[in-house]
Amino acid sequence: MFELTQETPDDWWEVEALYDLCFAPGREALSSYRLRDGIAPVADLSLVARDPDGILAGAIRFWPVRVAAKKALLLGPIAVHPTRQAEGLGGLLMRESLDLARKAGWQRVLLVGDAPYYGRFGFAKLDGVEMPPPTNPERVLGHALAPDAWRGISGTVERLADGKS
Repeated sequence: MFELTQETPDDWWEVEALYDLCFAPGREALSSYRLRDGIAPVADLSLVARDPDGILAGAIRFWPVRVAAKKALLLGPIAVHPTRQAEGLGGLLMRESLDLARKAGWQRVLLVGDAPYYGRFGFAKLDGVEMPPPTNPERVLGHALAPDAWRGISGTVERLADGKS
């Protein structure tokens, strides 16, 4: 059993250490980090999962972006501690945070990832949506939180500093 709570400033460095553990060195050199650099994650949607002893087991963050003048969420990173993988925690974090995003009025989410994994959560390849290079276009995936939210949207993903513009 895991307790999911909103990430707080006190969680920041512990979550960063989890991401360092789970991802390759140089993760912050990825193009998606250029969209995040210097911008706070969407606090209401960024969650941490702790086990009954209070030990961090997983985390997920979302960032405000814009595509073709439309707001969207950039999901990631999502990570589960290696000792807690294969327990369904990644799926729990994904489903809970997407539900929170929908309830908060967000209409669309995108990420860079593997379609076979993220497809089970409703993500599919976004044709015409471009992440900053060098991103493989086959890995740019989107999920509509509202009907047809991605219909007709194409262009480059851009930073959205305040989440409100």
